[in-house]
Amino acid sequence: MKTLIIFMEGDIVLSLQNEKFTIVLAGIIIGIIASLLVFFGNPANMGFCIACFLRDTAGGLGLHSAAPVQYIRPEIIGLILGSFIVALGKNEFNAKGGSSPLTRFILGFFVMIGCLMFLGCPFRMILRIAGGDLNALFGLVGFIVGISAGVFFLNRGYTLKRTYKLPRLEGFVLPVIEVALLVLLIAAPAFIHFSTADNAPGAKHAAIAISLGAGLIVGILAQRTRLCMVGGIRDMILFRENKLLLGFIAILISAFVCNLILTSVTAGTYFNLGFAGQPIAHTDGLWNFLGMFLAGFGCVLLGGCPLRQLVLSGEGNTDSAITVIGLIIGAAFAHNFGLASSGEGPTLNGKIAVIIGIIVITVIAFVNTMQAKKQ
Repeated sequence: MKTLIIFMEGDIVLSLQNEKFTIVLAGIIIGIIASLLVFFGNPANMGFCIACFLRDTAGGLGLHSAAPVQYIRPEIIGLILGSFIVALGKNEFNAKGGSSPLTRFILGFFVMIGCLMFLGCPFRMILRIAGGDLNALFGLVGFIVGISAGVFFLNRGYTLKRTYKLPRLEGFVLPVIEVALLVLLIAAPAFIHFSTADNAPGAKHAAIAISLGAGLIVGILAQRTRLCMVGGIRDMILFRENKLLLGFIAILISAFVCNLILTSVTAGTYFNLGFAGQPIAHTDGLWNFLGMFLAGFGCVLLGGCPLRQLVLSGEGNTDSAITVIGLIIGAAFAHNFGLASSGEGPTLNGKIAVIIGIIVITVIAFVNTMQAKKQ
């Protein structure tokens, strides 16, 4: 019996080591892809940014009128379709939903407000650090503190209730929409908007085929490894488990190394250490902190970062699809009402929105925790 237990424990350790190796390898590949996307035309330190790319897509569809950030991003399309394809192939596609969808919409909305205060999602935060942007360190600290706030409520029973099995067709809706968006991007009808100014972030992008291919690869890797930065930090706090966190450390290191190599062999600047003069970033440390605090807090309550929400939506999770819609509407709202930051810094409207978001999310966390205790 003791020998059997030892063998079982050895198998578990070996399986965990293999899983960690796979996650690290996926992180290395994703970091290289993100850095190369900048080389092929994406904005600096923005090889991948779920928040920024959803914002650009919202602009491309005319949901906001900020001309510099209007372009249907193929990376988002690829992420969802990559997850969808591999989930189908692995029999992991599962249409489900019904777990407080309206609450998830509101959480997604305010997560986007926090991201656009900081000017990037957790994924871009890592890429900004890899590019030498020290302002992102304030965001990282805020993100960790926000996740810790969410963990406080998780430990006290916070929940958004269970999900329910849905008709299979429900899970196909968002992937089909992504195919339609790809058609619109390629066909470019008059009602689709494209940024045209040379220095506009929306006008800086890799070729459609390159961006789509990169999105597909990242979507497949993220689906197979369950990559989620929020989940990584949350699990480290709750269980001292570093498995998911290792993936983002690998992204940071590989993107950093790739940036240094690109800087040395090209005329471009892919690494610029410092606070001032960073691309699509501002130097207000307090609001970088608070923006990512809001994002981290909201993402814990949602159960995953924006990247994870896209991947789950590709697997048929309609709750995550509702969250993605909340992110998109949040981006449109932010640019229609002057909430998003710019390189010049945060706006007054944006500061007010972040404070409101922190209050709203705290109320959601408290109320759901109290309801769970009563039940």
